[in-house]
Amino acid sequence: MDRRDFLKKTGMAAAAVGVGASSVAYAGSTIKWKMVTTWPKNFPGLGTGANNLAKLITEMSGGRLKVKVYGAKELVPAFEVFDAVSRGTAEIGHASAYYWKGKVPEAQFFSTMPFGMTANEMNGWIYYGGGQKLWDETYKPFGVIGRPAGNTGVQMGGWFNKEINSLADMKGLKMRIPGLGGEVLKRLGGTPVNLPGGELFTALTSGTIDATEWVGPYNDLAFGLYKAARYYYYPGFHEPGTILEALINRKAFESLPKDLQSIVENACRVVNQDMMAEYSARNPGALEQLVNKHHVQLRAYPNDVLTQLRKLSADVAADLAAQNKAAKKIYDSYMAFLDASKKYSRISDLAYLNARDAG
Repeated sequence: MDRRDFLKKTGMAAAAVGVGASSVAYAGSTIKWKMVTTWPKNFPGLGTGANNLAKLITEMSGGRLKVKVYGAKELVPAFEVFDAVSRGTAEIGHASAYYWKGKVPEAQFFSTMPFGMTANEMNGWIYYGGGQKLWDETYKPFGVIGRPAGNTGVQMGGWFNKEINSLADMKGLKMRIPGLGGEVLKRLGGTPVNLPGGELFTALTSGTIDATEWVGPYNDLAFGLYKAARYYYYPGFHEPGTILEALINRKAFESLPKDLQSIVENACRVVNQDMMAEYSARNPGALEQLVNKHHVQLRAYPNDVLTQLRKLSADVAADLAAQNKAAKKIYDSYMAFLDASKKYSRISDLAYLNARDAG
């Protein structure tokens, strides 16, 4: 065998060994994560948003980090997602922070606040206004990391079996409404009930609750809520820009190589933007179906009701801020960003929309 043949054959053998070794190393480095969610499996918008996050992480990592999604009750109940991720039963979750108000009251600021920030404003605060640092501080004692992973935009006010003509109509009302919005209803004389999405239709048709909010036309149509209640109110004062969060077990995240950490972070950003785009695209058509095909009665909250809701919302947020130093720190940051946004939106978004719609 001459020198060239020898080098060719030994080089091919070395390459074959190298490929084999690489394949073995790749197979050995595959990481599998479980994702638990508070949403019904494959539910449009919310559930599919969780699916998209899992798919992106898996595909962007080239299969090195594979994420399997479990809908509410498949692995853990809907409202046990935070605990499951905290203790490592699952490495990642998809939910919204107001569900943990009994455990971490101040976490509600990272979900939504009645008469608070819109989706764009929340993104600005989280990404560039110091919100993410405060969020990290809030979840650190629980071994969890929170990241924006979806937003529903301004929601609807809810489904009612009777018209709301005055403040008196809100008193004694049993309504499914979570987070700070539920506390506002309570101070108005109603009874807030916290139920996962999968139980809303049955609770409303059985009379367990008198009213419910969920998300908006796209999701509400999918749940068939128009079959359970006649009146559909707006605006969703209680949820003007609700963040859906990716809950990530801190140890699991920090054990990843840097490139996979970056993939997880950026997949969350992509899903955060994509979900808002989907709701913007789907809600108008869904609302038209609800009104024109299913004859839903679309109603605006009366001005006096909104005025009182706005006042009580400010009181509820301030009271939450007074609970502890951490809550006060978050509240001050949130309100400073909101105040600045209000001033600018008056001569930007609001001024433009008023001018556009004037004709």
